[in-house]
Amino acid sequence: MVEKRKTGRSKKRLSLRFGTDTPSRLAFTEDVSPRGLFIKTTNLCPPGTLIQIELELPDSEPVFLEGMVRWSKKVPPQVIHLVRKSGMGIKITQFIAGEERYRRFIDELRRTP
Repeated sequence: MVEKRKTGRSKKRLSLRFGTDTPSRLAFTEDVSPRGLFIKTTNLCPPGTLIQIELELPDSEPVFLEGMVRWSKKVPPQVIHLVRKSGMGIKITQFIAGEERYRRFIDELRRTP
């Protein structure tokens, strides 16, 4: 599959909470980028859904953002750790709090080999 993104992704596992009204479901990222992230979860939302995300950065206050589900892939819960990309691809639509911290974090990831 040809990569369509103009900005690269960085593999990083971060704890987060997400939900359509309030961020209440626990999940983890698999990768992050300046414009989006991948949430590894079995609790999927359909493409086009706006979700609220509370993202835990290392040694920092949480980042609150809104994102749109661009795609999702459902797999049985017992094999989620075996299947690549089981979860949701999220496009960041707006930051509610912590945009500067998130941008600095992404820049640091990209500089680290």
